[in-house]
Amino acid sequence: MEYNEALEYIHSLLKFGIKPGLERINALLSELGNPQNCMKFLHIAGTNGKGTTSTMLSEILTDSGYRTGLFTSPYVFDFCERIKIDSENISHADLCAYTERVKKAAENIEKKGFEVTEFEFITALALLYYKEKNCDYVVLEVGLGGRLDSTNAIPSAEVCVITSVALDHINILGNTVEEIAYEKCGIIKKNSKVVTTSLQNKKAFEVIKESVERTDSELRVADFGKVNIIDESIKGTKFEYKGTIYKTPLAGIHQVENTLGVIEAARFIKGVNTDNIQRGIRRTVMHGRMELVEENVLIDGGHNEECALALKAVIEKYLADKKITAVIGMMADKDCEKYLANILPLCDGVVFTRPDNPRSESPGKLTEIAKKYIKKITLENSPKIAYYRTKEYADFVLVCGSFYLISDVFS
Repeated sequence: MEYNEALEYIHSLLKFGIKPGLERINALLSELGNPQNCMKFLHIAGTNGKGTTSTMLSEILTDSGYRTGLFTSPYVFDFCERIKIDSENISHADLCAYTERVKKAAENIEKKGFEVTEFEFITALALLYYKEKNCDYVVLEVGLGGRLDSTNAIPSAEVCVITSVALDHINILGNTVEEIAYEKCGIIKKNSKVVTTSLQNKKAFEVIKESVERTDSELRVADFGKVNIIDESIKGTKFEYKGTIYKTPLAGIHQVENTLGVIEAARFIKGVNTDNIQRGIRRTVMHGRMELVEENVLIDGGHNEECALALKAVIEKYLADKKITAVIGMMADKDCEKYLANILPLCDGVVFTRPDNPRSESPGKLTEIAKKYIKKITLENSPKIAYYRTKEYADFVLVCGSFYLISDVFS
């Protein structure tokens, strides 16, 4: 099987859509010998900040001498970014080999009535890969929700982290923050160690506390009140927390919040010291998350209101003197109105484009929403053309609204 064939097969499973439930992933993992039963996990759920939290923890564990698997989504440049060991992507050759093996297992259970989804297939492939590559720890980022997410097929986790919870995927997870938090907290099993932050949504925090009490688990709350900001810029933040100085290269106060959760989670792991934590945080690079790719180009794949508010704060604090032209493409199932309402008033102009994804919203519909917030509106269906044409004349370019857009422009 060639690399493109492997990707085509994996993406063909999209036709089964998103189907919450653990029956299919359990059947597939059983067919593969239950690789999930042989490893230690850190399990990360939440609406925003999961990828950053997962990546930082992976860097810290690797720095501590542990062979560490990292499972995240979405990818920005290469599909293989989603499955890493010690910060290295799975090779194309390994992806092909493991795809062939998991495909056979999927075909076997299909005869029993189990049709696996794309995410379930990738989860099983990653777990088999990590087991056979002898990982000491695996950091698993939840795909959607938590309780019925395929990553929750693991028997237990050394640490569960619940990052910021907000309204997103309401058609699947629930219409309130409490309902969504309940789904996220589904990763908390009996006698777990759980981490969240003091900035967590109050309603979500109450659900987290109830889940911790119900499962006889231990809750550690990262206290933002103990943070002293030393220096901050678009290129990162230096801060003191509980007497120790940390430096994150990621912009925005929300990234300090994510980092606090990481610090407290890492302190649960034996063999991890303060130096490991400091170095791991300092080395973390998050492509497509408020990333300054050039002096006058900022990219961010966040897509919901909370992401928009975080991006707005960064723009107001560090880019207030810039004339910004935004290149925006979004998915139709997102709350485009709330996102655009926060971003467009900060921009001099906007170019709407359409990411190469069946769920993408049309530039025309985005324009109808945008008219009340901004006057200079341009439409360009090709993301690459939209970006490069804008770059020719704009003082500062902001590419935002979807990771699919970031991938289309920069891959």
